[in-house]
Amino acid sequence: MIHKFYQDNTYMVMDVNSGAVHVIDKLAYDVLDFYSNKETEDIVELLNDKYSSIEIREAIKELDSIKEEGLLFADDRYFNHEGFKNKKPIVKALCLHIAHDCNIRCKYCFASQGDFKGDRSLMSAEIGKKSIDFLLKNSGSRHNLEVDFFGGEPLMNFETVKEIVDYGREQEKKHNKNIRFTMTTNGVLLNEENMKYINENMYNVVLSIDGRKEVNDTMRYSINGQGTYDIIVPKFLKMVEMREHRNYYVRGTFTRENLDFAKDVLHLADLGFKSTSMEPVVAESHHDYAIKEEDLSTVFEQYEALAREYVKRIKEGKGFDFFHFMIDLNQGPCVIKRVSGCGAGAEYLAITPEGEIYPCHQFVGNEDFKIGNIMEETLNTSLYNEFSNAHIYNKNKCGECWAKFYCSGGCHANAYNFNKNIYEPYDIGCEMEKKRIECALTIQAKLAEED
Repeated sequence: MIHKFYQDNTYMVMDVNSGAVHVIDKLAYDVLDFYSNKETEDIVELLNDKYSSIEIREAIKELDSIKEEGLLFADDRYFNHEGFKNKKPIVKALCLHIAHDCNIRCKYCFASQGDFKGDRSLMSAEIGKKSIDFLLKNSGSRHNLEVDFFGGEPLMNFETVKEIVDYGREQEKKHNKNIRFTMTTNGVLLNEENMKYINENMYNVVLSIDGRKEVNDTMRYSINGQGTYDIIVPKFLKMVEMREHRNYYVRGTFTRENLDFAKDVLHLADLGFKSTSMEPVVAESHHDYAIKEEDLSTVFEQYEALAREYVKRIKEGKGFDFFHFMIDLNQGPCVIKRVSGCGAGAEYLAITPEGEIYPCHQFVGNEDFKIGNIMEETLNTSLYNEFSNAHIYNKNKCGECWAKFYCSGGCHANAYNFNKNIYEPYDIGCEMEKKRIECALTIQAKLAEED
């Protein structure tokens, strides 16, 4: 299987199964329309009004050579991969809902303004420690583990965060493990003391901001209705400076109300943030801020414009990282990651303040997806296995999709929320992901032009 596309005066073809990406000319691009199902003489006849016979035959020979190297129309090398076939269920990461409460109100919040459609509550140190025990017990031979402090707003329960981290550091030594703690915060409660602690103890930190002041403050505001931009920007800038611009992301969400989101990404870069992410909102169509199918052409234009500016800034020595444009063509994710994605519901689990276990943070509150309870040490193995099996080879839409080894089948929660089936991907999300991949590959090609 191949995928060919044209962007920014560049013709490209990606071989899906080998992962090889080729920059080609217009002739080869046209030949590929017929290459896999037509004989040479047929292709010559079909294209002789545009190219000479000699040119067409030379192009076919070049494609033959690439194919012989296993870099074009390659066989699927993952389905029978030992790492995939012999995969054993282990837990690698936990999302600890340290606070089902929040000190701001986001218009698009999937977590019902922080309470996840339940009572506002804070996780106890006991639940947190039991969660650490659960992770260590179920992580098999995995050495590096991850624990993300999530909310609501984690800083509303910061003393408990510290107690859990201390316990984790103590226990990881006993089990020969390495726990990478991370935190996602809206930044309002950041101060000198907790910034110092976070920078010393958190492997990564996600700082939530939606971009330009008017965009951010329309969507992210305090309980009294005031915008958060002026409060958090100085704190975020100080935070990343203290981290020496390493291991962090400023993460935003764009909606139908700011479809010109490329400006928000560039605004964050202009402020001095070197690592950015801007995710499309996922919301049902009745919300005025929800992205609809008719918005996709505008969204695609924005990604392309951002990609052009991204390349320009890198060449000028003013580059920054944008999460969705960072593709490693030399190695990339491991086989399991390519096939199964984030591993939600199997390798990655969310724990509520009450100790309930869910497939991920976006399923929390939906009783149908409660996998178990940390305190009771229970686990719904049938539900666990259902998520473990929700990989690209069990999703019909993914079978013929060229992007499957990059998106790994998409988000289970989005699939369920829109299609009531974790095996049926969310179409609008798929289309945006495919455009981001094309942009990322085009960026690689443009940057390689100087090599």
